[in-house]
Amino acid sequence: MKLKNLVFTYCLFIGVLFLSSCGSSKDIVYFQKADAKYDSLKDFSKYEAKINKNDNLYITVSSVNPQATEIFNATSIQGSYSIQTMQLQGYLVDESGNINFPLIGSVPLAGKTKREAIDLLQEKISEYIEKPIVNIRFMNYKVTVLGEVNTPGMFVIEDEKITLVQAISRAGDLTIYGNRHNVMICREVDGKKEFYREDLTSPNVFSSPVYYLQQNDVVYIEPNKTKAGSSTYNQNLPLVVSLISVLITAVALFTR
Repeated sequence: MKLKNLVFTYCLFIGVLFLSSCGSSKDIVYFQKADAKYDSLKDFSKYEAKINKNDNLYITVSSVNPQATEIFNATSIQGSYSIQTMQLQGYLVDESGNINFPLIGSVPLAGKTKREAIDLLQEKISEYIEKPIVNIRFMNYKVTVLGEVNTPGMFVIEDEKITLVQAISRAGDLTIYGNRHNVMICREVDGKKEFYREDLTSPNVFSSPVYYLQQNDVVYIEPNKTKAGSSTYNQNLPLVVSLISVLITAVALFTR
């Protein structure tokens, strides 16, 4: 009778462990209860990142008279277009939000979109040359994805626009142990860190202020309860089960 009780207790223990390890689709399915009527997402094609302090901008000026624009492209090296060279030739936005541009001097650009910055520079340069064409490119547009993703790392964004979902996709998606309910985004604004929490299982993420990531944003995926638990006692679970099995076998043999 005692052996039967022991066997029953063992089976009950294994059953509880099995059930506790079973996950729910509510924990892993993205954008639950979303439908075609959910239209709060802004037009991604019209999104433009804003220039921040410490951004590195590569700026070129052209016109119908190339010689007239030489002074504004004084740092350019003919025939050299590598990313490293362009970074060295870039204009760093200082802590006051300005760049120091040739002939013009200090120009406030922080807080402006690229389009707004281009319009401002073209207006100022027009005082010296006719119909200038200004082009601006971010040299530090990158995001970092860390934590429970398949390929964590820092990703350079060539087209200067990326969403939270696209960044996670670049990192190979979340692992099965990633907490989809509490994704953290760290963003620096005016020298201060701001933290946001987003639930990827909810369609409300599409209307989040951090759905469009900015340059230098950090996305962190924390482990879920299953992974967190496995870092403590659950890592010894296979050993415990094996010991219990050996113990029951020994008791059964001894009883016989």
